Amino acid sequence: MFEDLGGESEILDDLNDSFPFIYGFFEAGPGGNKEKTILFYNHFDVQPEEPIELWDTPPFQLTQKDGKLIARGISDDKGELMARLYAIQMLQQTEDGLPVNIKFIVEGEEEIGSPNIDAYIEKYADLLQADVCFWEGGGKNVDENIVLSGGIKGIAYFDIWVNSADTDIHSSKGAVVNNAAWRLVHALASLRTPDNKIIIEDFYDIMTEPTEKEKEVVKNIPFDAEKEKEVYGLKYPLITEDLDYTPQEALVFYPTLTISGMESGYNGEGTKTVLPSTAKAKLDFRLVPGYTAPEVEKLLRAHLDKHGFEDVQIALLTELMPFRTDLEDPYVDVVVEAAEEIYGTGNIVLEPNSAGGGPMYGFDEFLKVPIMGTGIGWAKTNVHAPNENVRLQDFYEGVAYIMTLLEKLK
Repeated sequence: MFEDLGGESEILDDLNDSFPFIYGFFEAGPGGNKEKTILFYNHFDVQPEEPIELWDTPPFQLTQKDGKLIARGISDDKGELMARLYAIQMLQQTEDGLPVNIKFIVEGEEEIGSPNIDAYIEKYADLLQADVCFWEGGGKNVDENIVLSGGIKGIAYFDIWVNSADTDIHSSKGAVVNNAAWRLVHALASLRTPDNKIIIEDFYDIMTEPTEKEKEVVKNIPFDAEKEKEVYGLKYPLITEDLDYTPQEALVFYPTLTISGMESGYNGEGTKTVLPSTAKAKLDFRLVPGYTAPEVEKLLRAHLDKHGFEDVQIALLTELMPFRTDLEDPYVDVVVEAAEEIYGTGNIVLEPNSAGGGPMYGFDEFLKVPIMGTGIGWAKTNVHAPNENVRLQDFYEGVAYIMTLLEKLK
């Protein structure tokens, strides 16, 4: 697609047995500024489609229905890549052509934690050099305001498991035999209180204090708890009702600990009376500045050992560093101004970082560029879920926004 639009492209796949990275380049047009370059980050891999029975249309067949485009990856992140390419195509048809040089780095490993991207950015730093970077992901919130993010949370994702016997055992032995499922449940329960406080010792001590500018921005982020409950069909109160900080502060400034999945014993239809010999869970920590995955692993291991769970094993599967762009950077103002032209003044939400994760850190480390981003999603876009979709109107606005942003960068 890059080459079909008259751009240059290159496949980068020479490090660490990685999935390929795609580099793209488009030179500024005759009326553009060839001294200015924007770098777009996107990814072409997607989450698995399961549970496939909950899809109303084939997940890998693009379907237009009820004013929406439906397919796995339409929002995260193939649709956003296409919106950027359409913006380039539209601008190429103008007399001046592209306002600035445009580079792309598109990876195929984002959904598994981008394990190789830092190595590629470091090796190809000269090739990827730019003045600013625009990130993928996001879109409109429950209030239909477009959200602009200057950072992401990091990730520390673990397998945690217990082996209690060489084989599953008849449950009648439960009178005298412990089992892995109970052991793991007790270990997990030691990590967070019923009122939702993470109680891993020293866990909050390593958090970097937000700047005054960041605090000011977060204070102005709107949040409608009732709309959140309605959009997602929540059955329980928000956990921040038990905490001493606001939902906005929780989403931006504080780390999280989530049990993403559990597996043990018999889970089929009907009954099977066993004592499970193994039990496993997936733990997802979302990290803010100050945290690293190895430090979280160290604290988690120390906590389990201190509370008598030396037998509970952990393995770090995925790690990403958190990152925030300096909100005082002039690029932030340009991104906001372009959004106001398309979405309207008063319909813009600026956040220091999103609640989601991504490999931003290396772009700052090796390219030294300010990073901002948004996407074409909406509150019911179903990212990572069945019937992932974007509304046509949001897609068209996303194209117009990129065109406007590129013109303002000139």
